[in-house]
Amino acid sequence: MTRPPLNIAALMGSRICHDLISPIGAIANGVELLSMTGQSGPEIELISESAQNANARIRYFRVAFGAASEGQTISAGEIRTLLSDLTRGSKLQVDWQAAGDVPRIDARLVFLLMMCFETAMPWGGTVILSQTGREWSMSGRAERLKIDAPLWQTLSGSDAPSGISAAEVHFLMLPPLSVEAGRNLNVAYTDTEITARLT
Repeated sequence: MTRPPLNIAALMGSRICHDLISPIGAIANGVELLSMTGQSGPEIELISESAQNANARIRYFRVAFGAASEGQTISAGEIRTLLSDLTRGSKLQVDWQAAGDVPRIDARLVFLLMMCFETAMPWGGTVILSQTGREWSMSGRAERLKIDAPLWQTLSGSDAPSGISAAEVHFLMLPPLSVEAGRNLNVAYTDTEITARLT
């Protein structure tokens, strides 16, 4: 049987995110309606914050893990809103300096790379993203980083270490997707800084 020219994993990601975003949004709307009737308290606040966090994470995953076709774009405003929602109350801050619409294929690569940075910055820090023409630059700074060297070497073409967990799947996805998009990925790190370029 001929294998269909489809990125099945990406289509699955798109489907899951699409199906989850509506009920999560409904929960947030329900909490808002409860608040309008005068109901409040720590329970309502907890549900509201959890729904907002889940909504932001699902929207992020939809870009990072979902299907991306030629010609699809995502606006800088939408990305900034998404990142703002995602990092609200977090010790990790993201400064998106790229202007204008972004090809969805590029956004997927950048979001996966940002997840790699997030993995290495569990205690917080600042990530700065910029774009010059087709090239993307990302830098992450923190007082301390948690670098798993074999995992990061995967981004440079080394074989993936055994025992990669589901929480680290972005390290497996980024290299082949970069190659598929015709991009080179270069990464370097020290004890307090990570830099990366997509060219």
